Amino acid sequence: MPKTDENEDTAVIYTDGACAGNPGPGGWGVYFKWGDHEKELYGSDKATTNNRMELMAAIQALESLKRPMPVVLYTDSSYVRNGILTWMNGWKRNGWVNAKKEPVKNADLWRRLDEAASRHEVDWRWVKGHSGDPGNERADKLAVQGRDEAAGRR
Repeated sequence: MPKTDENEDTAVIYTDGACAGNPGPGGWGVYFKWGDHEKELYGSDKATTNNRMELMAAIQALESLKRPMPVVLYTDSSYVRNGILTWMNGWKRNGWVNAKKEPVKNADLWRRLDEAASRHEVDWRWVKGHSGDPGNERADKLAVQGRDEAAGRR
């Protein structure tokens, strides 16, 4: 994947997922910054897993961009980052079957993420969760808000 410099033409995106139980009520959150603009998105699902919410955050972020553009996408999910950078080519080559010859979990969302990412020049970066990174903390807060709404707590 090409490395993208963070500049005014680059969307900087932080994504996160949250789940109460696994499975359970879940939420996803996205914090965007490009130039002088900022945007927040979040959503929820009443019965999901944390991995699905991590994937949904990245999908919603990329699908919401109105035109193809360079993107630096930060995730605290090794599952998402490894999946998109390391595992996905093999899954696609093997008909969405993993190394154990089993169907890939969350293949519906992986396909959707692959399609959304193909429209942009994405530099996938991992950030340690709950480590004080302001963008990650904002995405986490949004994901928790979605999770709490799904659980009927807000």
